[in-house]
Parts: sequence; structure tokens; C-alpha cells
Amino acid sequence: MRRRSLLLAAVPAGLVTLAGCGDGKSDSSKSAAPKPAASASAPPPPKIVDGPLPAITAGTKFGEKPTVAKGSGDPSKNLAVKTVIAGGGRTVAELDFVQANYLGQVWSTGKVFDNSYDRHRPLVMQLARGSIIDGWRYALAGKKTGSRVQIAVPPTWGYGKSGNSQAGIKGTDTLVFVIDVIDSFNSKSSAKGKPVAQSDAALPKVGTNTDGSEPKITVPKSAPPKKLVSTYVLEGDGPELKADQAILCQFKSVVWDSGKAFQQTYGSGRLSQISLEQMQQVVKGLSQGLTGKKVGSRVLVVVPPDLGYGDNPPSGGPAKKDSTLVFSVDILASL
Repeated sequence: MRRRSLLLAAVPAGLVTLAGCGDGKSDSSKSAAPKPAASASAPPPPKIVDGPLPAITAGTKFGEKPTVAKGSGDPSKNLAVKTVIAGGGRTVAELDFVQANYLGQVWSTGKVFDNSYDRHRPLVMQLARGSIIDGWRYALAGKKTGSRVQIAVPPTWGYGKSGNSQAGIKGTDTLVFVIDVIDSFNSKSSAKGKPVAQSDAALPKVGTNTDGSEPKITVPKSAPPKKLVSTYVLEGDGPELKADQAILCQFKSVVWDSGKAFQQTYGSGRLSQISLEQMQQVVKGLSQGLTGKKVGSRVLVVVPPDLGYGDNPPSGGPAKKDSTLVFSVDILASL
């Protein structure tokens, strides 16, 4: 199983799950980074100040693993935020998903408790309460993708009075993070890959729009294929998905016979986070069809009945146990 940062809470808020599939927890092994502490009430928003912040002494370019000096003197009791490198990309907003590399250490000791650079796997998390510590929520909202942001987070907007013993963080520790904001996603996001010719008249045609609106799926009048079909509509240039990963995506699904949609994220105001391993237990063909596809792509997957829901289709909808299912999936990020 892949290592998962505990900066994330177990299930980010506001998610749609595809075809009844689970919460996107593709990794169960432990990481040094702590997740948000449980709290009955939210603390008030912090006052944001410029510093103090310790110096970044090496790895000073965006995307490089930084080395950060130990904090000098007492840290601010407010949230200290500094844009070290200003990016020119999309402005990040509350409730967006952010893809970022980061390093975190304790102010007083300089001890690094976690970093994503060594894992070669950026963190993808939602800027929502309960998904990430409040210090990140307030510090990153309004920043642009392509930015490097350094922050110092007091316990109030970090892990609270309980700290996190697994990460070696005490309830009195102020934490220093360097965060490289790579990308951001919301309900208006689409895959941005290059269009691929859809020349097979026996397969559905899928729209290539990239404006965040739902792509049109046109199912042919002919009989459906008897074997699994998985093909690019838009081909991205990201890494190929492995079977033990999860994805952040937009999707639309229709039944071949009627063309009726039975599940989708478009218009819901939310994205879907899908574990391919869990999907294997629900719609085996969809998991198989997405495995090996590139991040940043829109993929057409046609699932025959024997690789679909089996005897447990969603109740009350057009999808039946003998239905051929058609999915259009925009793979926004891998988790």
C-alpha cells in the first residue's frame, strides 16, 4: 500500500463517491505528518502577519526540497505567512483541492516531522475544515498556483493542545511549513489533455470541452461491445495510474441502452475522490479501465455487464445488473 500523509483527515469534506465506491483512502501505512486534531468548535480566524519566519538555507527554488533553519527566539502567536516565490497561476480559494509539495518542521528544534519531496508524491488535499489544519486553510487561500509559501502555525491553528505524539509534536509547538503550490482543482475543473481522434463508429462519442461543464456522451444505436473498452478522449501528460492509487476526478456515467445518466459530478459543485482498489470491488471494469491511464486525461470506459455491478446495481436508477455502462472520467490528479 502507498504511504499516505496524515496531514489529510480520513475523508475530505464535500465529496461525491463514484458508483458507491469508498473514500479514496488508497494508503494505510503511517506517515510522520499529523492530521488535524478533532475539535468540537472551530477557533476564530487567525490574524495573519509577515513573520518572524526562519530562513530557507538550501533548496530555494520552486519544487526543490528546502532546508530550513531552526526558529530564532519566540514565534508569533499569530499565523505568519510569506510568499517566498510568487506564482502566476490560478488563485486558490476555500474548498478548492490543492496539489502541493511541502516540508514541515518544529520551530523550536528544527526537527523535520514530514515532507512530501522524498516520497516523490505531492499531497492533494481540500482546503476545508476537517481535511487539513486550519493554518494551511487560511494561509493558502488567495495564493496562486506556482507559488512557494512559508508559514509558521501556532497550536491553535495547527494540532491543538493535544499535539501529535506519532509525529513528535507537542501541544505547545509552533510548526513551520514550506509549501510549493503546484495546482488547484474545483468543480469547474476539466482534464486538459490533447484531443484524440474518436474514429470508431461502434463506440460512444464524448465531448472534448474543457470548461468544466459536462461533456456530451452520444451512444451509438448499435449493440454494445462484449469486452471492456478503455480509450483516451483527451490524453494528458501525467504519470500512469497504478492499481493501488486513488484519483481526484470529474465523471459522468450513462447506460448504453437508454443513454440515461445515472451518476455524475458535473453540476453538483463537488469532485469525486475514488480508490481504484475499492472500485475493483464495485465496478471492476471501471477500475481496470482507469489503471494505466495518464493523469490529466479524459477517458472513455465502456463496461460490459460481467465487469459492472453484477447483482448489486444502484437501486432506483436506470443501471441494471445486465446493463452495459459508459463512463467519461476526467483524471485531475492522483492521490
